Amino acid sequence: MSRGIVLLSFYITFFISACTDTNTKSTKVFHYNQPNIITSLDPAFAKTQNNYWAIEHTYNQLLDLNDSMKIVPEIASSYSISSDGLTYTFKIRTDIYFHNDICFKSEISRRLNAEDVRYSFYRLLSPELSAPGRWIFLGKVDSLHAFEASNDSTFVIHLANPFSPFLSLLTMHYCSIVAWEAVDYYASKFAEHPVGTGPFKLKKWANKQGLFLIKNENYYKKGLPLLDGIRISFIEDRNTAYLEFMKKRIDFFSGLQSSFAMQIITRDGKIREDRKDIFNLYRGNYLNTEYIGINLSQLDNDHPLRNKLFRQALNYAIDRKLMIKTFKYGVGTCAESGFIPPGLPSFDSVKLQGYSYNPKLARKLLSDIRYSELYKDSHELILYTNKDYLDLITFVARLWQEIGIKVKIELMETGTLREKMRSGSLTLFRASWIADYPDEESYLTVFYGSNPAPPNYTRFKNAQFDKLYENAIGETDQVKRTLLYQEMDQLIIEEAPVIFLFYDQIALFCQKNITGIIPNPLNLLKLERVDKKID
Repeated sequence: MSRGIVLLSFYITFFISACTDTNTKSTKVFHYNQPNIITSLDPAFAKTQNNYWAIEHTYNQLLDLNDSMKIVPEIASSYSISSDGLTYTFKIRTDIYFHNDICFKSEISRRLNAEDVRYSFYRLLSPELSAPGRWIFLGKVDSLHAFEASNDSTFVIHLANPFSPFLSLLTMHYCSIVAWEAVDYYASKFAEHPVGTGPFKLKKWANKQGLFLIKNENYYKKGLPLLDGIRISFIEDRNTAYLEFMKKRIDFFSGLQSSFAMQIITRDGKIREDRKDIFNLYRGNYLNTEYIGINLSQLDNDHPLRNKLFRQALNYAIDRKLMIKTFKYGVGTCAESGFIPPGLPSFDSVKLQGYSYNPKLARKLLSDIRYSELYKDSHELILYTNKDYLDLITFVARLWQEIGIKVKIELMETGTLREKMRSGSLTLFRASWIADYPDEESYLTVFYGSNPAPPNYTRFKNAQFDKLYENAIGETDQVKRTLLYQEMDQLIIEEAPVIFLFYDQIALFCQKNITGIIPNPLNLLKLERVDKKID
């Protein structure tokens, strides 16, 4: 028996078992695949998509993001900010209950209160836990009295200094509210036993094979989830998962693989005519900027990359439209308007003029700096990438070679590449920056001179930029802050510490009987209003 049949047999058995355990005849079960297994359902460790999608289903935060990425109350019913920008006060809803769980003993469940928020945030900040989400509060909150529960329905945060994007940080999954009883009861196994307040709750987790969630019948929001459950399988091979989708055994998948992309979409990123009656395609902006970074601290004084005209020439030499059509199947946007991608307020393709394909201008810039005479024979560019981007980076290297630049590619394993980017031992490297939260500061922090790597992998340091950044994070007026963000992005375009490649997009594929899927720029999978029609 083949491995694929064995896996499929397991998933069917697992699914039937999970449904039987619910003592219902549920049929509205939404099935999607995660090629990378879920490693933790502890929100403090919600670092990767495979984990935080599941946490999105099971937990809530003080604040949420609507379909337009605007901040809206969730566990908090309202909030206010003091005039000095240091004190954030939240009114906590009084109708929210944790999932029923044995950790509450005879009470079965209990109402969430402000003390739970205080506990969750202090836990996230704890050096003993050493959670990856600790950075959210580290250095931002008042070290003496960061969090305060004034009463059951009033929660207060005290910042050390004003930080205008702070509300956006609170929407992150790291900031989900947990029950202290669950943490205490499950101890080291808490990551396997989520006890949240979200629209779905854990029913069964079969180690590396799959996970099953069922509807939270006590969900506090208006209208219970429309689905009866969610089934998440862990089929590592994306081609196998794609075939399961085509057989209608999976309801949804995201992203494209070159091995099957042309079977479902055109080179322009549109669904093929012969597939339109089989499934739906949803596309949207993704807060992800793909780029080639230049480590400015690793350059000899006579290196051509020290000259911004050379860096600009590298940018002008790239045919981004052809790159997206060839390697991204049309799913992406040319990065011609700075580092901040579409989907954020300060993005303005008219106001911010970046680099379009102009090989003639690129050659002129090389001539202006006398590249062939002074640099070509002594400074060959070495561009580092991982295997997933080898084709794309080879395309870029050839375009540079066409205008006379000497360059070669070095292939490196992903983990090693990231470590060397962090240590600063690479000069030129392919990278991407995905927003953690929907604020432009999440992108501009990449170039703030006082920041280490990450996020400042380029070691960029510019006094004018740093001053603008410091003004922006203290500015409470959104219009003024947007203007500051645009001025900073224009400066990055001019100085070119990176080679801008493309702004990524999301491609979501759903069966025809699925409704309510809405792409969002953070690539969150929100399922509480998704429905599945049963024939």
